[in-house]
Amino acid sequence: MKSWDEGGVRARIRDMAARDPDWSRFGAGTHRYELAPALPEAEIRAFEEVHGINLPAEYRSFVAEVGNGPAGPGHGLMPLTVPRLETHEDWAVDDEWEEDRLPGRLAQLFLLTEPLPGRIGASTGELTGGTLMLAEEGCGIYIRLILNGPRRGEIWQIDPDWGGFVPVSPCFRTWYTEWVQ
Repeated sequence: MKSWDEGGVRARIRDMAARDPDWSRFGAGTHRYELAPALPEAEIRAFEEVHGINLPAEYRSFVAEVGNGPAGPGHGLMPLTVPRLETHEDWAVDDEWEEDRLPGRLAQLFLLTEPLPGRIGASTGELTGGTLMLAEEGCGIYIRLILNGPRRGEIWQIDPDWGGFVPVSPCFRTWYTEWVQ
């Protein structure tokens, strides 16, 4: 697996911030083009052990080499663990983030093998087990990383009112790189 170029990612984000000083790009007012420090390997390993999972390699290496959020797509990349320096408490934790950290939730089997387009109409909690919320798009729309099964590593969007639960990117690297470009 290819390593992340931390300096390159941070330089690109600084460039994005310079071109958007008023934070007019969608979500910029929340993440403010800031990246928290990368997480120590021991902290990532402890998270995986507590939740009984192995994070997909591209995402795991991002939080280990680049940062633990928030600069990213939507309203920003949610932190894997609670950041040590909480400059923007409004992005650090929300209900979806907390629900993902309930015992056994991340280790559940991701049940979908095919996209589920259209209005869902059911409780989305049944569908999102085995996924990790990466970002919030607003209006109850979330971006989630599939943690297990045949879709492991893919990025899906859940929009229960209109769009369903569908893939948006084949992997974390593609999803995040498209945002910084």
